[in-house]
Amino acid sequence: MEFKLYNSYTRKKEIFTPINANKVTMYACGPTVYGPGHIGNGRSAIVFDCLTRVLRFKFDNLVYARNITDIDDKIINVSKDEKVEPSDIAEKFTKQYHEDFKGLYVLPPDIEPFATDHLEQMIKFIDTLLENNSAYLSESHVLFDVKKFLDYGNLSGRKVEEMKPGARIEVASYKKNPSDFVLWKPSPENEIGWESPWGKGRPGWHLECSAMIKEHLGETIDIHGGGEDLTFPHHENEIAQSVCCNESKPLARFWVHNGLLRMDNTKMSKSLGNFILIKDLLEEYDGEVIRLAILSSHYRQPLIWNNDLLNQSTKTLEKLYSSITPYDLEINREDCKPHEEVLSALYDDLNTPKALAKIFSISKLISKSENKTELVKSLIGSANLIGLLNFRSDDQKFNNNLDDEDGKIQKLINERKIARDNKDYLESDRIRDILITLGVKISDK
Repeated sequence: MEFKLYNSYTRKKEIFTPINANKVTMYACGPTVYGPGHIGNGRSAIVFDCLTRVLRFKFDNLVYARNITDIDDKIINVSKDEKVEPSDIAEKFTKQYHEDFKGLYVLPPDIEPFATDHLEQMIKFIDTLLENNSAYLSESHVLFDVKKFLDYGNLSGRKVEEMKPGARIEVASYKKNPSDFVLWKPSPENEIGWESPWGKGRPGWHLECSAMIKEHLGETIDIHGGGEDLTFPHHENEIAQSVCCNESKPLARFWVHNGLLRMDNTKMSKSLGNFILIKDLLEEYDGEVIRLAILSSHYRQPLIWNNDLLNQSTKTLEKLYSSITPYDLEINREDCKPHEEVLSALYDDLNTPKALAKIFSISKLISKSENKTELVKSLIGSANLIGLLNFRSDDQKFNNNLDDEDGKIQKLINERKIARDNKDYLESDRIRDILITLGVKISDK
């Protein structure tokens, strides 16, 4: 079965084949650790975690890297406000992100490079750009000369001559062109910095990812991903500097971008102050509920985030667990494989809404089937592939997030009565078995 992905660079869906059949490489831009993550950050983490799981199932040899930006103006500003070292802020919020992502059932990447561990590679990267005249030194800054890269703007669809200085393009006297971007900048006396051939300073944000990709995955990788808000200028700048540094070799064959979360049709972001923290959401909802809410929409589409979505996801997840109770208790999960139609949907540009629709349809068939075990295995295997149904149906971890036990029991009793009245004895027996696992025995008279 072919695997297709939408390539943001070519603006079309393409059949994905890796450069090296023995090593599929993927890199996703990770967090800048200056504060706790919001659910918009969580969407990107879940999307690329889901893509990682599917790629591993298909190719079985994926190397996935997701970085940590642990030095940045925002980190420095927070450290000044809290009167601590920038490294203290980075360490504190790196730990918070790890806890948040674990709560969302996001698996750790194979490689998690930290920017501050790669200063030597970044300096070498800049040296190469200076040697081939793709960069220049001005007022203690090293800048990339955008006019030296003729394909600049191809990813975002922007043309250099049409770009005007604005909020996202710094206009400074040391720049030849407004679109030129910083590779290295000087550090003031009272700020963190590292020694370099150009004086004490620190790297530009765009440089970090290019240098870490080259160090850990090579000059050209299979897939580069991130939120669509990174398309310009971050990913555009990554492409320019990497191609010029690596003898015109492309940085990535496929560019994959997830759509943004929105609150009342406005992009969710810390700068707008309309964000919901992951850690706060996890106090109210299990990570599987949040994950299901995220995956209910196609990753490339915007997603309106609200309580209705979460409440519906809670009910849906409860139904999924109820459908496999108690049949899953004796099943070896290693024997559970995803349904072919679920795979077909996921292999078609990670179509999770279509995959979920099939998962829901399987769950509805279980109670009426004489071959319950195979359907339950198919359901669990399909759901596990995208990070759902991680627990046995009798696990307290899940049951703590459902309705209170008394209410749940009464609801099941009522549903069983309706089934018996309709002479649906298979459903009646299924609910009876669920009640037994909850310590309730019913005697029909």
